[in-house]
Amino acid sequence: MAQPISGMRPAEEHDTTSARFFVVPHFPSLTTTVPKELVHRASVSEVMLTDWARVDDEHYTVAAQWPRGHSFFTTVDGCHDPLIAAETIRQAGILLAHAEFGVPLGHHFLVNDLSVHVEPQHIRVDWTPAVLELRVTCSEVKLRGTELLGFRISVEIHRDGRLAATGGGSLTCITPRVYRRLRAGRHSGDGMPQVIPLSAPEAPQVVGRTSPTDVVLSPIGETDRWRLRVDTRHPVLFDHMVDHVPGMALMEAARQATNATLGRAPLPLDVVSEFKRYVELDAPCLIEARRLPASGRKESVVVTAHQDDALVFRCTVSLPSVTG
Repeated sequence: MAQPISGMRPAEEHDTTSARFFVVPHFPSLTTTVPKELVHRASVSEVMLTDWARVDDEHYTVAAQWPRGHSFFTTVDGCHDPLIAAETIRQAGILLAHAEFGVPLGHHFLVNDLSVHVEPQHIRVDWTPAVLELRVTCSEVKLRGTELLGFRISVEIHRDGRLAATGGGSLTCITPRVYRRLRAGRHSGDGMPQVIPLSAPEAPQVVGRTSPTDVVLSPIGETDRWRLRVDTRHPVLFDHMVDHVPGMALMEAARQATNATLGRAPLPLDVVSEFKRYVELDAPCLIEARRLPASGRKESVVVTAHQDDALVFRCTVSLPSVTG
């Protein structure tokens, strides 16, 4: 079926040869991203979600798309980067908090934990972008009256009817007033966050990267230990200015530390992260990796981050073992 473009009329009822006659196919819907504000992104190109629908009070479906190529979430062993799946899950939680639970724009979210498991055979990069359906379950919903305080989401990511990834996490909602109180003293007089000087990157090939600008670790001359490299100019990890190190930057640090520890950069199968405290921009943060004994066809590396002698982040990255 075809219909005239809005505002245009045919020159003659049956004259389709006139230059004034324009028709376009009529589609029930057209794909676009959800509003970037609903997933706390500044750049539309960094929005992975395209739609959502409510099933019932606890279950929702969310549509998403992964590009064939991304400036930061690059292909790993012919597959989409598992961290793009983690970012998609993160965005789904924020979207539902705003769009379905009524959290006002301007509120902040504290992600307490975030995990993802991928099925490599179903996340391979194809000739077209990966079109995905997220089946989201919301649990442990905490309310004060009608105001959402936080919840946990469990997510199944399906691609072409096949389970491509699973994961989830929990978040806490923070009002602007409470956030200002929590973060008091973390800004300079002009309102911008204070940031330590940018340190030199580890060699990209050591951490599984090709560009120094994407390296988030700096060598300190110790085995399996690095300083977190914080580049607030990075267009993806710092899509917009924040007053602390984003969680995705810490997960990337865990992946890079794992690659350096193993001496190779295979596709991660599981990434399980816990965010203990805000990681500040104005103080050094030490990243340390510890390889665990191989178990079955997987081996794992535990990566921790300490700042001011306190544990601020822990992540376990599991990968196929060399013999698996």
